[in-house]
Amino acid sequence: MVARVDHGMIRPKAGPDEVREMSATPDSTLADPEQRIADLQRQLAECKAERDKAQQNLNETKTERDEALARETALAEVLGAINRSSEDVTPVFEAILDKAHRLCGAEIGTLAAYDGEHFQALSTVGYPEQFAAFVRRPFRPNVNMQRLVDGERIVHLPDARADEGSPDTEATRAFIELTDLRTTLFVALRKDTTLLGYISAHRHGVRPFSEKEIALLETFADQAVIAMENARLITETREALEQQTATAEVLQVINSSPGNLAPVFEAILEKARTFCGVVNGSLQLYEGGQFRAVATLNVPEPLADWLGRGYLPGPNMPHWRLVDGEPFVQIPDLAEIDDPAAQQAVELGGTGTLLYVALRKDKALHGVIASARQEVRLFSDKEIALLQNFAAQAVIAMENARLLTETREALEQQTATAEVLQVINSCPGDLAPVFEAMLEKAIRLCGASFGGLTRVDGEDFHYVAMHNVPPAFAESMRQPRPIGPGRAHYRLLNGEEVVQVQDVTAEDIYRSGEPGRRALADLGGARTVLWAALRKDNTLLGAFVIYRKEVRPFTNKEIALLENFAAQAVIAMENARLIGELRQRTEEVAELNRGLEARVAEQVEELGRVGRLKRFLAPQLAELIVSQGDEKILESHRREIVVVFCDLRGYTAFTETAEPEEVLDFLREYHGTLGPLVSQYEGTLDQFSGDGIMVFFNDPVPIPDAAERAVRMAVAMREAAAALISGWRRLGRDLGFGAGIAQGYATLGQIGFSERSGYTAIGTVCNVAARLCAEAKDGQILISQRVAARLNDDIAIEDIGSLALKGLMQPVAAFNVPLAASLPALRVIEGGPPSV
Repeated sequence: MVARVDHGMIRPKAGPDEVREMSATPDSTLADPEQRIADLQRQLAECKAERDKAQQNLNETKTERDEALARETALAEVLGAINRSSEDVTPVFEAILDKAHRLCGAEIGTLAAYDGEHFQALSTVGYPEQFAAFVRRPFRPNVNMQRLVDGERIVHLPDARADEGSPDTEATRAFIELTDLRTTLFVALRKDTTLLGYISAHRHGVRPFSEKEIALLETFADQAVIAMENARLITETREALEQQTATAEVLQVINSSPGNLAPVFEAILEKARTFCGVVNGSLQLYEGGQFRAVATLNVPEPLADWLGRGYLPGPNMPHWRLVDGEPFVQIPDLAEIDDPAAQQAVELGGTGTLLYVALRKDKALHGVIASARQEVRLFSDKEIALLQNFAAQAVIAMENARLLTETREALEQQTATAEVLQVINSCPGDLAPVFEAMLEKAIRLCGASFGGLTRVDGEDFHYVAMHNVPPAFAESMRQPRPIGPGRAHYRLLNGEEVVQVQDVTAEDIYRSGEPGRRALADLGGARTVLWAALRKDNTLLGAFVIYRKEVRPFTNKEIALLENFAAQAVIAMENARLIGELRQRTEEVAELNRGLEARVAEQVEELGRVGRLKRFLAPQLAELIVSQGDEKILESHRREIVVVFCDLRGYTAFTETAEPEEVLDFLREYHGTLGPLVSQYEGTLDQFSGDGIMVFFNDPVPIPDAAERAVRMAVAMREAAAALISGWRRLGRDLGFGAGIAQGYATLGQIGFSERSGYTAIGTVCNVAARLCAEAKDGQILISQRVAARLNDDIAIEDIGSLALKGLMQPVAAFNVPLAASLPALRVIEGGPPSV
């Protein structure tokens, strides 16, 4: 009999031979029924065994089918998650871990990423809550992880406790003990030869994973790599699209703002914040050895103000590496830089990691983009590359702005030159409108605050034109100034074509208190000044001067522009000179032809007038009247003066015994000796009256040291008279010399009549001086208290108490200038009193 399995039932089926056998020998079965029963029972047992085996095979087939179906379903679900997740791979990783550990019979698992130094869990399953944070912390590869780094595909530890390399840290050993993890399987996530991470499965008991389970986990690992690669590609595509969009938007800003860099720089900083994780930043220009922020993003106001003023980085700052040619410099932690500016950025801006990207054109550094994060987190290569792209766009914008600015400036300069030439042409010989036009154009095109044009006159210079000068400084500018060392005109006179002072207040001449330079800075508010020489052949005619009220040096282009205006000014001056000379010569010839005789007569009359005036007036008074052309100065007026009276002791007795001719000879010698001293000390001679001489100081020409001059003249007269008296005494004439000096207000003016007049002073001060002279003994010079108070310490005086003077009700405090006080006369500069 043959057993046939049908739906779990075993049914005996008689074959043809068996039927025939049973039919042929019916008696044999009946003959041994027990044997037959035993055979049937044996056959039944065999059929049952075959049935059980078939059922087992069927069950195994069903299990394999179910497992295959489960795997296919799990893989399909993971693929669906990959398709749905795009960039966000977290749902994919969670699905992979869930399916893998459920199908592989693992209780705990991890999917981790590797960045080249650290592993970090991206998704976990089955971990107790108290270990969730622990397993997600970045960690360096342990011994078993290093096997994956070194290239192994699978690391299978049947018993983690028994593996010598597994618990390589105290924390790991504690973790294994508390979680009772025994069997561990790691499968590498690898793209080509690059390790991206791993997927792990862990069992509590010692139950090694089968080859099927390992193969299944490898399949899930491949899917994880596909998901990571898809996410990377999608992310890179999106980032590339966003960066292209950002680049296009910046280019659009550049196109819509020709020449205006502010919106371009602001757009660049905003894009850097969006795409590079920049918390705050700035775009700085590199000019004149300094860095200056022209745009900032989220920078605290005090720090932004400091950056905007311009600064010179310290030697430890990375700026100099950019100057030397590096494309970018990254500082992992700015707090570690030993520099005051760095510490200020940390304190005010909370800066952690700082990145500088150079703005460079043809190897020349034009500026930097400074990007900061408040945490210590390095910028990636992609972020640096993107910032370099933004830097390139900034350079394009700067170059466009430069070209536009140069074109506009060139047009403006050509227009200004044409307008100035037009003014020169329309005003031949008249320099005022030409200078005004030049100053207005130069100040506007060079970005100055005000300016002027000077002319050199001998050893001095003075301003002949000014534009937009502050009123407080205008009067000071009108004053002539000497050309001396330390001044710009001195350097121009010695051959320099241009002189620039970056900061007037930093010069020694300013710190020394020189009035002109002090007025320039304190009244005019000037800081940076530029002088351009006005030179004809090798002769300095003057200077073109422009001023800025802030410390901002003029550029080479601005200097060249000012030199161009200076050249035009020289042309205008030369034209005016030639035209003026031509007109002057024409007028001179005409005037000579018309009135030569009249002019000669006038000159003769003038010479005669001067001669007549000098006979009766002080020389300086006569010359002052002639130079002013009228005699208003002779009109009565009141002024404080110093009056000197001097005469001879014993003169009356001498005249009583001497012949008149002898007296006249004596007076001629006396007056001839003392008279020149009056002019030498610039006094005004009031009168000669016998031996008496009256001189006053501080009128008609005011002088600051009238009392001192009066005393020194009196001392000189005493010394001169002493020499005369010595000779007279040898002839038997007992004479002496005395003087009195007083200071006070008097009325001065002309007295006399048309044919004969004089210039005198009237007032109590004259009486006091005369009475002091009368009280003086031989050799004494008595001075009033007011005169004594005006003297320098180098003139010795002695207090002789109060004197009761004739005609005065109150005693007068008097002082004597003793003979020992005789000093050398004042050095008088020829041509009038010294200037102060």
